[in-house]
Amino acid sequence: MERPPGSELEIFRDFIKKKGLRYTNEREIILREIFNIHDHFDVDELYLRLRNKGHRISKASIYRTLPLLIECGLVQEVYHEDGHMHYEHIYGHEPHAHFRCLSCRRVEEFRDERLEEVAREYAERYGVEIKMTRFEILGYCSNCREKGA
Repeated sequence: MERPPGSELEIFRDFIKKKGLRYTNEREIILREIFNIHDHFDVDELYLRLRNKGHRISKASIYRTLPLLIECGLVQEVYHEDGHMHYEHIYGHEPHAHFRCLSCRRVEEFRDERLEEVAREYAERYGVEIKMTRFEILGYCSNCREKGA
């Protein structure tokens, strides 16, 4: 995937401006911290990371900022587990899918061009515009299968 021009901060600033919203220091701190996380995260983890760095940002601010980051294509929802959603930043990363073990909860990322092909064919066949795809396989990893999960 070719990286779009501009940094994630520029993209977010432009997006916020087009929506007629204020670009706040709080939103920028949240965005910067998300792009420092190189794994899946949930709101609680992000909140604790920000607090540990001395930022006084509420969970409510995080919950209000995440949909904006998703809408502008910088972040995506990955999976729902234990009653809450997990996210990852996607800007500048190749599209990928996830395998999630139902026993140990390990998540593996993988890439397969056929997934993009399926999305393209679907869009052509039904005349839809696809903005994002999310593909997840649920099952048992080889370690858990050996243990009889």
